[in-house]
Amino acid sequence: MSLLRILTERITTTGPITLADYMSEALLHPTYGYYATRDPLGAAGDFTTAPEISQMFGELIGLSLAQCWLDQGAPAAITLAELGPGRGTLMADILRATARLPGFHAALTLTLVEASPTLRAVQATTLQAHTPDWLDSVHALPEQPLYLVANEFFDALPVHQYQRDGAHWRERMVGAQEGLLHMGLGPAAPQPALAHRLEDTAQGDIVEICPAAVPIIDTISTRIHDHGGAALIVDYGDWRSLGDTLQALKAHATTDPLTDPGTADLTTHVDFEALTQAARCPFTRVTPQGVFLERLGITQRAQTLAQTLRDAPLEAHIAAHRRLTHPTEMGNLFKVLGLYPNGAAPPPGLEP
Repeated sequence: MSLLRILTERITTTGPITLADYMSEALLHPTYGYYATRDPLGAAGDFTTAPEISQMFGELIGLSLAQCWLDQGAPAAITLAELGPGRGTLMADILRATARLPGFHAALTLTLVEASPTLRAVQATTLQAHTPDWLDSVHALPEQPLYLVANEFFDALPVHQYQRDGAHWRERMVGAQEGLLHMGLGPAAPQPALAHRLEDTAQGDIVEICPAAVPIIDTISTRIHDHGGAALIVDYGDWRSLGDTLQALKAHATTDPLTDPGTADLTTHVDFEALTQAARCPFTRVTPQGVFLERLGITQRAQTLAQTLRDAPLEAHIAAHRRLTHPTEMGNLFKVLGLYPNGAAPPPGLEP
């Protein structure tokens, strides 16, 4: 049995499924889902994230969150959380960078929101010097000040795609024929949630919406509104969704998202405007990752680290700095959004 066979039999029996349903099954099916069966990161995996490129990324994220903690009076009991922590590399760098800040580690409860048993095991090894709490859902976060990072988390949430048809919209659906999956269109219908998009779209344009992101942002921002803290959301995307951004990555190369479900990572670009609309606390301007990191001093940090390097390690270090910050690489593609409480300063590196 394979996930492809399971899905084709289901579709043959009950009809086409939404793209959101397809993504959920492909990524999270308990037996054949992508995240349930593998460690996807690094050279041996399918993609590489910023924390795996250089320690500087996590160090600066950690210092930004720690400064928020200081600015808000250094509360004595906080949650330090990460959504979708991967191998735990980002959190390990955050903890190392903040280790000498008096009182910070004593105040925090380390919390990882992770659904994959495979990745939880990797995180436990990476963070064995600490005692993380694992949660299945963001909604279980404690009612106390929350300092949170989500790096490449929202891009993996399931989306619905709608194609404009006059004043109506047709949802893109996944169908099956002769044992293979293919995209099709549902009937034309009004979509109240997309009424405002009739102003900036044309016939045939595709818009993506991510209902799953709304309750997550609602929960995070409510904790910050009620108790204090800050959140840094880093992902690729832009202010407003437009076009089909679904992509599948396998062995660091793009592949057909429908060919072999469960064997490739599926992502879409994040609609940051939709995230801010769900927030219950103040939010910052959406800022390119390169600008954010430069404001936090990544170039000075890179120069300090370079003093102890020679030859190939030095070349790799220079390449990593460029990859994180240069506009033609991750610098502009990835954006950063901050959440913070009323009356507090925004996270360092970001502007209100």
